[in-house]
This record gives sequence, C-alpha cells and structure tokens, in this order.
Amino acid sequence: MRSNRLGSSDLLVSEIGLGCMSLGTDPRRAADIVHRAVELGVTFFDTADLYNRGVNEELVGRALRGVRDRVVIASKVGNRWRGDGSGWDWDPSKAYIRQAVEGSLRRLGVEVIDLYQLHGGTIDDPVDETIEAFEELKAEGLIRCYGLSSIRPNVIREYVRRSNIASVMMQHSLLDRRPEEEIFGLLLDHGVSVIVRGPVAKGLLADKPPAPYLEHGPEVVAAAQEALDRAVGPRRSRAQVALRYSLAHPVVATLIPGASSLFQLEENLAAAESPALTEGELSRLREVVPALHYRQHR
Repeated sequence: MRSNRLGSSDLLVSEIGLGCMSLGTDPRRAADIVHRAVELGVTFFDTADLYNRGVNEELVGRALRGVRDRVVIASKVGNRWRGDGSGWDWDPSKAYIRQAVEGSLRRLGVEVIDLYQLHGGTIDDPVDETIEAFEELKAEGLIRCYGLSSIRPNVIREYVRRSNIASVMMQHSLLDRRPEEEIFGLLLDHGVSVIVRGPVAKGLLADKPPAPYLEHGPEVVAAAQEALDRAVGPRRSRAQVALRYSLAHPVVATLIPGASSLFQLEENLAAAESPALTEGELSRLREVVPALHYRQHR
C-alpha cells in the first residue's frame, strides 16, 4: 500500500487508514480489526477523546501497543464532557487543550501523539490561543504535529493563514463534493494534506439502498450508484470506485472509512490496490451528481 506524506511533516500515512470510531466497545473485536489492518499495511489510525468518552482511545492504544513504531496515531480534542455525563460542550481554550492531551496520552499509552487535531472549530474561537496551545505541545514533544477537523471554509482559511497545520480532516465523496469548490485547491497550494472521512457517504455509495443525503434526493443517490457501477470491474467494486474517487485528488493523503467488520475492512483496503480512475471516468461520475456548495461558514 502506498504511503503519502502528511503536509510538511515527516509522517507517512497509508492511502487508506482506519477511522476507529466504528470499532465499538468490545476489546477483542476492536483488537481483531486493528491487528488485521496492521497486517494489511495500514499505518494511520484515527480516534478521538470524544468517542465513547475515551474508551475508543484506550482500545486503539492497547491494540497498537506492539507496533507503535510502525503506525501513525491521530486523536482529537475540543469537545469537553460535562461532569454529569449529559453531553459535551465546545472548549478550544489553551487551558483545556493542555489538560486534555494528558488524558489522551494516558489512554493511548503513548509518550507522543503523532497528529493532534482540533475536533471542530468556529470563527468566533480564540484562534491564536488555540494555535499557541498546539505549538507549545509540539515544542514540548507531546505531539508531533497538529491539524484541524472541520468542513467550515472560514475556519479552515484562518488556520491555513495563521498556523502550521499539517492536515485538515473533512467529509468528501461523490455525493459531497463541497471541498472541491475552493478548499482542496487552497490546501494544495499551501502544502496542507486532506484526510477524508465519509468517502462512501454512510454506505450509500457502497451497498445501502438509495436514500436522501445532504441536499440530494434518493433519485440522485440512485444515479450516483448507477454511475459507480459503470466503473466497476474485476478489481473494483462499487465501494472501491467510491474510495478511488476521493483518492484521485492530489491533496488527499489518506481516507479513513470506518470498518465494523473484518470483511468491510478488507474490502476498503483492497481499494488501494485497485486501478485508479481515469480522467474520463472521473468526468463521467461528476456529470451525474450535481456539485453542492457550502451555504454557511463561507
């Protein structure tokens, strides 16, 4: 499986990583999926302190303990659980980020987090204070680099302008081409990599029946499925064509489809070995699905 450099950092990540949110809470099941991913060449594993109130970090850290020097571990910060467990609140303050990283390091069982990401963000945040927190953690050797997990163009532009982010995680698929309008080009120009989540659009670009998605009606989703099927071949399933669509953009370093079973994991990872889409195939896919545009946070 080919590796890509994450932004200007020295981190090398596999074309297809593992989004660990879908692992669940069964330690044995989670370990089986993570271990199989490592066997198949996955080097990038993404989690967050928010997932199952930190349990996900514990499961991922435990499963990767024996191969720590061969993998890139990413986590996220910014969503602060309330003391009564009723939910969480957004907190991008320097004080909270510095507090939260200690918990993530402990749960993951590591001395350094390879990629630490702000798990959201608004234009009203104390951006300079947030950036200062990440820069200090990097200087202290607690994180290797930092990034942003956001789909908001106005927030992404601020971090590109004012920080040294290595990556932006954002949703992208044939059914959600909003990043193609502006943000992919901006990030490519500034040497910031994209980590794609949601490349099969909640399974609608894999094996689920057509249903509404974002501003698309079920008829558009059905048309997208039919267009993907026309690109299917002996070495490419519908889901793998969908993954190849996102991988076709040069700014994309890695995709993180979730995997709740070994079969799903293995099919996703096989996309990295499947033939890349030609320019003609990409054009035909784009002709079928109208491009959406961000209406807010521009």
